[in-house]
Amino acid sequence: WLPNPIRSVKDLERVVVPDVKDSLSYVYEAIDMTKKVLDNRVPLIGFAGSPWTILCYCVQGQGSKNFDKAKEFCFTQPEAAHQLLQKITDTTIAYLKEKVNHGVNAVQVFDSWGGMLSPTDYQEFSWKYIQQIVDALKPHTEVIVFGKGCWFALNDMAKSGASALGVDWTCSARNARYLSGGEITLQGNFDPSRLFSPPAEIKKMVTQMINEFGKDRFIANLGHGILPNIPVENAQAFVDAVKEYGQ
Repeated sequence: WLPNPIRSVKDLERVVVPDVKDSLSYVYEAIDMTKKVLDNRVPLIGFAGSPWTILCYCVQGQGSKNFDKAKEFCFTQPEAAHQLLQKITDTTIAYLKEKVNHGVNAVQVFDSWGGMLSPTDYQEFSWKYIQQIVDALKPHTEVIVFGKGCWFALNDMAKSGASALGVDWTCSARNARYLSGGEITLQGNFDPSRLFSPPAEIKKMVTQMINEFGKDRFIANLGHGILPNIPVENAQAFVDAVKEYGQ
């Protein structure tokens, strides 16, 4: 919940592009500690919300089923919306570059609310800003792009220079391969809520998922973030199923 959402040009004037090294130093300290504990055993991915998804929260001020206030802001004050999106984009680029400087092995742009937009509006208010992030980060690290509900953009995403694309559980492996051109690495797409299923069932579904995507050019993962109340043993069943695949 944000006490002072951005709803006008006047509100926009108080938005600053911060010095990420100073204002977000605790994030980089956490990365340093995590990298030390991992000791290069597994790669560490650095995440950031997409500019559109961040705008949704900045304008709406809270979570929403349809982010109507965010969309109203974009459609009635497009110039202000683009100014805000650019500020978020510039900050996100600096934020992710500093994560790379602290040793993350890849970065992922997480567009949780991209599917709220039509394909045309997605191009204007989300994708062109994600493309800026990809262009800025790809000389420095591998970039993964994930758009929830954005199956319609997979073809453009595949041409962006990103190293991999995330897919949510509403898009089948077959469609994801077809829409993305079949050459780029895909990541996903297990429904996070399915981790409430019994561990034995989870293992069967994970095996089926990998069979459908194929083990090449595929990163087994959830189709969105893990839910906080998932039993640990169920999450472990997912991980074990991936590790045991093909044995």
